[in-house]
Amino acid sequence: MQGKADHIPAIDISALFGPSSPARDEADRQIFAAASGIGFMTVRGFPGAELLTGAERAGLLKIFGLDDEEKAKMLRWNFDPSKPNYYRGWFPLQPTAISYKEGIDMGPDVAHTDAAHDPEDPLLERTPLPAEAASPGWREAAAHYYRTMERVGAALMASIARSMKLAETTFDDHFKGGISTLRLIRYPLREENAGVDLSNPDYWVMDKGEKRLIIGREHADSGFVTLLAQDGVEGLQAKNHEGDWIDVPPADGTLAVNYGQLLERWTGGVVRATRHRVVAPKRERFSIPFFYEPRADAVIAPLPIAGGDDFAPFLYGDHLWESATNFVEMAGVKELRKPRGVAA
Repeated sequence: MQGKADHIPAIDISALFGPSSPARDEADRQIFAAASGIGFMTVRGFPGAELLTGAERAGLLKIFGLDDEEKAKMLRWNFDPSKPNYYRGWFPLQPTAISYKEGIDMGPDVAHTDAAHDPEDPLLERTPLPAEAASPGWREAAAHYYRTMERVGAALMASIARSMKLAETTFDDHFKGGISTLRLIRYPLREENAGVDLSNPDYWVMDKGEKRLIIGREHADSGFVTLLAQDGVEGLQAKNHEGDWIDVPPADGTLAVNYGQLLERWTGGVVRATRHRVVAPKRERFSIPFFYEPRADAVIAPLPIAGGDDFAPFLYGDHLWESATNFVEMAGVKELRKPRGVAA
């Protein structure tokens, strides 16, 4: 029986990118202990960790310095009905929302010129991006970061497969040509006179004896693996099994890693999808989550593992659309995509 989790494990995953070895076995053990325990960890030592320095992050985050006219060109349909993009693109601040943030969601076309495209499926739409002249070098930086995170995500999924006594390539075909999302988020300081009643208990929590506003409401991610680069500013917290909130350290050169509800279901509950939230720090906060995801048409079927769930196979895209459109920045678009279903 595991003890009470009162901290977030910090793991060096450099051995995952080499051949089988005792060091890789130990990394697998630590990753699986975290995945099946608190469901959160921070990782370091991966190829591309240099992208998580302050200077490198700033290169991606400079998109928030664009003027409102340039940002408006990238808005999603639910914020500008003249736009053709429903799933990818810019979401502005929504003053009355509990999750007080602005940002952009980008798909694989930001990094892969051959990414699948289907104008009839919002999950396979093109991402509206800033013009090169508006932000020189930004597109190249975003593409490089996206490909780097794909490699880390694949290594972590292979590690999970090995720990579950499956072939380490078990998940490879599902993620080949996947529709992973790179999201850039800015959490500004919320003004007390912002037109909402911040005394409403929906907007704040008590944390370590202090009243703190919520800027990212409590939730569990819906998919597989989330790789989060923080900006050195505190605020992200994970909920352990006893219901306590644990701070996730925002150290340079590390990724905060957590697992999603679909992976929890797929592994028969062995991997844990941990609930988390963001409480307001005393200054503006930025984060860069990468959601490592399969193809929209990847079939999710029961795994050959002891204790695994027996469920009817379904398409990842159907699951993703149903869950993603429940978030405030996707409000009003759920009916724009119908389930595709698994062919008989």
